[in-house]
Amino acid sequence: MIPGVPELPEVETIRRQLEPEVRGRVIARVEVLDERWTRPEPPAATEEALAGRRIEAVDRRGKYLLVRLDDGATLAMHLRMTGNLLLRPPGSSLVADLMESERLGAPRLYESHPEARHLRARLVLDDGSELWFTDARRFGHGVVLAADEIDDYLSTRLGVEPLSGELTPDGLCAIAAGRRAPLKSFLLDQARIAGIGNIYADEALFRARLHPLTQAGSMKLEHCEDLVDGIVATLELALEMRGSSIDDYRDLRGQRGGMQDEFLVHTREGEHCARCGETIRRVVVSGRSTYFCPGCQRRLRARPRRRRRRVARR
Repeated sequence: MIPGVPELPEVETIRRQLEPEVRGRVIARVEVLDERWTRPEPPAATEEALAGRRIEAVDRRGKYLLVRLDDGATLAMHLRMTGNLLLRPPGSSLVADLMESERLGAPRLYESHPEARHLRARLVLDDGSELWFTDARRFGHGVVLAADEIDDYLSTRLGVEPLSGELTPDGLCAIAAGRRAPLKSFLLDQARIAGIGNIYADEALFRARLHPLTQAGSMKLEHCEDLVDGIVATLELALEMRGSSIDDYRDLRGQRGGMQDEFLVHTREGEHCARCGETIRRVVVSGRSTYFCPGCQRRLRARPRRRRRRVARR
């Protein structure tokens, strides 16, 4: 089973914790310990672009964490499957200064500590605190984007923000119109709705009483209303619970989230549905484990395709 990827609630939890801690701080130096973290940009170029810059703000777009800098550039970070951001207070660092020759690939210096063992990059701030990017599976990424690059970079990857008020039933119906993909796959498409992943797609569809294999384009306005409500309710509860820790995710302070204790269907295969009593099932959709209740999540009938009218030849 693919590990749970940090989704909007996890990234927003980290953002809310991080911004008051680092806003106004200067990045004294940067050490990229894994060249895959910045690929295809060389680690040295990223280190140079960040060193000496003051942090103006920390924002979020979809699953991206955005560190805004005083020169107008932005450090955009994506946690991918197993990435975590940890803030180490001054004097608590477990890793000695590393020379260029001691980067990832050389003998490990920090096997004794699980956080340091997966350290991919660290930002040392002017007060002595350190921001660590750890990542067991090394899929996480960091990129420095100039002021005139950030909007294009994000707009080509991300759709509407579900908690911004931009996601409306009419808007959702317009996005879904004509789409034959299953609703589960549709919700995972970041270019349409940003920030929803495997966990919260299952939970939102359960709240909306919609089967995950329903074709997205088969929804009517009332279904889109239910799904918007389900998405918003799911994400707001997950934010309140500081995200879900079923795999690697921890918040900025290394603490587990609590949303996994509130799941209605996700990971509950074989249990009884709290709403109708039917047994919760698991299927695989787009390569992802998908949990649903066959008793109360309805599969809508696909709308027939309109036949093109043939133009009579003269």
